[in-house]
Amino acid sequence: MTAAIISPDELAAVLADPHTDAEPPVLLDVRWNLGGPPGREEYERGHLPGAVWIDLETELAGPPGPAGRHPLPDPGVLGDAMRRAGVNEDGHVVVYDGGQGWAAARAWWLLRHAGHERVRVLDGGLARWKGPLTTGVPDPRPGDFTPRYGAMPVLDADGAARVARDGVLLDARAPERYRGDSEPVDPVAGHIPGAR
Repeated sequence: MTAAIISPDELAAVLADPHTDAEPPVLLDVRWNLGGPPGREEYERGHLPGAVWIDLETELAGPPGPAGRHPLPDPGVLGDAMRRAGVNEDGHVVVYDGGQGWAAARAWWLLRHAGHERVRVLDGGLARWKGPLTTGVPDPRPGDFTPRYGAMPVLDADGAARVARDGVLLDARAPERYRGDSEPVDPVAGHIPGAR
């Protein structure tokens, strides 16, 4: 299995290696900010050379509804986005965000859940990248990846409550949202009882 993390130095070396016959990894820019500037605007101001922007709201999540604000996307929508970006069944993929890690982690988990085994997260995201950036938008050759959900575990609300009660459920949101001091989007502030 492919390691989950790739360092900026390791990625730079892979991208710069003129002696490899292997296809370079597909780079996916998944920047998204809760209440901040749209990720597409950040992408247009500068991104890793060759990176394709993927919209978390419409391509890495389904429409809000009973399943939550960012439920799993329809596999067809995810597949269309990945093929547009040039993702192949057997190719390597590197996802990155602005450095917070959660958007890239979501993309990593979603691709793994969809059956892609060669996906990695850029450690530290764009914030740790030392190489050049570009504003050019690539036009990759379409990929052949077809999502097949089921390779990673999924919890519903009842399952999350059981884990919080009987195991360890980590709430990775900002501390003020966990404590219930601030809630910019959800109707109820705080966390699942038992979550840490």
